[in-house]
Amino acid sequence: MFTRHPNGLRLLSVHAHPDDESSKGAATLARYAAEGVDVLVATCTGGERGSVLNPAVDRPEVRADIARVRREEMAAAREILGVRQQFLGFVDSGMPGPDEPLPEGCFAARPVELAAAPLVALIREFRPQVVITYDETGGYPHPDHVMTHLVTVAAVEAAGDPELHPGLGEPWQVPKLYYHLALSRAWFQSLHEAMTERGVPSEMGELLTGWPDTPPALATTTRIACAEQFAVRDAAMLAHATQVQPGVAFMSHPRDIEREVWPTEDYHLARSLVPGPGETAVAGEIETDLFAGLRAEAGAGAG
Repeated sequence: MFTRHPNGLRLLSVHAHPDDESSKGAATLARYAAEGVDVLVATCTGGERGSVLNPAVDRPEVRADIARVRREEMAAAREILGVRQQFLGFVDSGMPGPDEPLPEGCFAARPVELAAAPLVALIREFRPQVVITYDETGGYPHPDHVMTHLVTVAAVEAAGDPELHPGLGEPWQVPKLYYHLALSRAWFQSLHEAMTERGVPSEMGELLTGWPDTPPALATTTRIACAEQFAVRDAAMLAHATQVQPGVAFMSHPRDIEREVWPTEDYHLARSLVPGPGETAVAGEIETDLFAGLRAEAGAGAG
């Protein structure tokens, strides 16, 4: 049973694996948690098939017990961010090759309606005003990320329908659903140009040169100023030691440049039941608060 925070605001962020919550939107979560918002991370899988990407911890005993290690990493990251976290209990699908089938019983092989049920129950119990997840692409083509999108959208729809999953709690309509716009081409391009202009070596040029020819990014409807929480975000990422190597990839660019060039984490408002701010954001006005249009109502209902 979830206790209610005094301001009545609740945010649910749904991710595929442990570490995703720290690499996508973590500074946003830390900011809202510090402001007193009740923030919950739902992690669909345990990351059991994830590789050990940090040579410093790539040891036989770590690989042999990767499920436990990743749970411990998740617990550490959760504490750093100041949020709650719950596993939904599915098994990591891994990253099969082009001609390889999905492993039997894995998350991405489950029927969407059935896989959505645990999240429906969580939404009805937690009753978030805001839910965040990935867009239709999953952010990148990992089967668990695409499945997380499908499951979250299905769960948000089903949670408010009393005819669906009647045994999983009282219906709850989620007022706002957002998609992450993390690690976009525009973000990489801006940081690469800023580093190059300042004479700072950038590893992003090669990445940008090989950027796939994908459809245009979703429109940015919401920018959350959270540069002050970048250090918390980074600490949470480093807590996932099997997945993050200090000074490499995302951990390599200077944070002072990032704070200057891109001090926000950005989102696309996918669905909104909120008149006013939600509608204007879709029409082109940029929101600066995920709870725009919701705070007065939440405050009135608190306690």
